[in-house]
Amino acid sequence: MILISILFYSYIICILAFIIGYDKIKEFKKTSSSEKTTFSVIIPFRNEAKNLPQILKSISQLNYSNELVEFIFVDDDSTDNSVEIINSHFERNGEVLSLDSARPDICVLKNTRTSNSPKKDAISTALKRSKNNWIITTDADCLIPEMWLKTIDTFIQHNNCNMIVAPVSYVVDSTFLHQFQELDFMSLQATTTASFGLEVPFLSNGANLAYKKDVFEKVEGFVGNNSIASGDDVFLLEKFLQFDKKSVQFIKSKNVIVKTFPVNSFSDLIEQRVRWASKTSNYNLATGKLIGVIVLAGNLIMVISPFLTLLKIMTLKTFISFFLLKLFFDYLLIERGAIFENKKIKFTMFLISSIVYPYFTVFIFLKSMLGRYQWKERTFKM
Repeated sequence: MILISILFYSYIICILAFIIGYDKIKEFKKTSSSEKTTFSVIIPFRNEAKNLPQILKSISQLNYSNELVEFIFVDDDSTDNSVEIINSHFERNGEVLSLDSARPDICVLKNTRTSNSPKKDAISTALKRSKNNWIITTDADCLIPEMWLKTIDTFIQHNNCNMIVAPVSYVVDSTFLHQFQELDFMSLQATTTASFGLEVPFLSNGANLAYKKDVFEKVEGFVGNNSIASGDDVFLLEKFLQFDKKSVQFIKSKNVIVKTFPVNSFSDLIEQRVRWASKTSNYNLATGKLIGVIVLAGNLIMVISPFLTLLKIMTLKTFISFFLLKLFFDYLLIERGAIFENKKIKFTMFLISSIVYPYFTVFIFLKSMLGRYQWKERTFKM
């Protein structure tokens, strides 16, 4: 019981530290009247016919000078009419697509596969074609806000940055599956923000990530981890941190929240989370590994506590105390993310999710040990 108590309270201290770290990051609300930064926005896609019209509409509504940005779509072997949807949305002009003569270049490239990671290959393919030094990556199933580029440009003008990690949020319905994913994702986003407040960043999201192309080339991009299918974000984050930690910053602004969508089946959720978990064993940052172990231990304790109580190894009072403490501190952290995203936490849903989540987490960990998963009709080995 002594070891269990030490691990459990290590988890509580970890979450408390995240709460403190989150509050240290102040919201960025500045908007410069002059636009200076040129961007190349990279959007890999594979069979995204359903989602492409939404992001294409978002691009059309962006509040940023057309001549300062280009959008590079990279087709990763789509078998649906994704390419045709992009082509039909814009006026064709050779290999370059544009709404009119005032629009920025809109390119559709074919992915050049060279590794085990289709997304890293897609980004590398686009980087060779990109004209600008500031690169932003997002996904085809995302919605980008109107002030996205203008706010990031202002942040760059006010800060010495090589990389900017930015927030991502889910658009959900009222089903338990969606609500469960939203709470899980908000905890990840809050943890990401908090890690920067604590000056030990270890998470980022490729759906909203900006960095300098010349620094990407100096740190040799994805070299060294392109055998891992996922991780186009966190492994690159590690390299930029090693290059110059102070120049890697988080932008906490409602104006830059990229929205995306949860999966719609439990089986897809499992495969997605296994894909995310597959990269953790390859982290080079000791902080990320340590926190991962502590979080897993905290959830594992909640899984085994009912059995320990039945076996009279743990008292019922201790079990209830552990559960309520974890519930309380988890809520405090997630609530901060919800307030930032202008969302309300439904406590009943949060309570049910808190009961389910430890079992889900441990299951994902065990499944990730099998060494393979499926994603977008492909099977990957870890």
